[in-house]
Amino acid sequence: MIVTTAGRTNVDMIELAKKVSTELGISYIHREKRAIKQMQTDIHEDVLVVGKNRIEIHPIHSDEPLFFHPNSSMFRIKRLMRGDYDPFIQVSGLQKGDTLLDCTLGLGSDSIVASYFVGETGRVTAIEGNKYLYYLLKIGLLSWDSGILPINIAMANIQVKHDNYINYLKHCPDNSYDVVYFDPMFEETIEESDGIRGLRKFAIKGKLSMEVINEAKRVARNRIVLKDHWKNNQFEKLGFTVFKRKTAKFHFGVIEL
Repeated sequence: MIVTTAGRTNVDMIELAKKVSTELGISYIHREKRAIKQMQTDIHEDVLVVGKNRIEIHPIHSDEPLFFHPNSSMFRIKRLMRGDYDPFIQVSGLQKGDTLLDCTLGLGSDSIVASYFVGETGRVTAIEGNKYLYYLLKIGLLSWDSGILPINIAMANIQVKHDNYINYLKHCPDNSYDVVYFDPMFEETIEESDGIRGLRKFAIKGKLSMEVINEAKRVARNRIVLKDHWKNNQFEKLGFTVFKRKTAKFHFGVIEL
């Protein structure tokens, strides 16, 4: 990964790109009016582009940049505002003022919805193991303007941590969160999911283990929740009760504590 600026750049943008390169410990390369594809051909690396309003990651051999967007959390929160229900909120059993540990942040939709729902008296902590996704989400959650103040507050209130979730769980005190949540990258591809193709390259892959689940049982007060593809058999292997959703390609599993 290298850092550069958007095509139309200025001194401030160059300085910001250099700051990002320092924070991430990767090289800054001057754009020199080159197309991103040309830079990728020249240096054989993914490119992180610092623009005026957002940061994008351009994976090599891909036409789709990866950037932060609240995505499905927008219409999900609007439904909650109307008094409708959200499947994740329902199965998690979250209440106003509760705390959630999201062990697999990804692009953040579930954390944003949870942060809105638990309110400012609650707390959502989200873990991301990939440092580039972590950085993308940390900046995006603070800077994205949805045009709806409660959603902006919900995004800004999420505490984003760069860590491996098993390491983070091991350092948590007993019963320190109401709900612990896992949404690992599906082994089965859901082609129609927006953003998944770009995310897949950077997501930390690997199946959950009983060691992880046992740590989650120690850390969670009320529930552990797992989202996974309907074809996967992790639910049964790890002791989750499955809530099947007839029209969805993923289900939720719950361990009550």
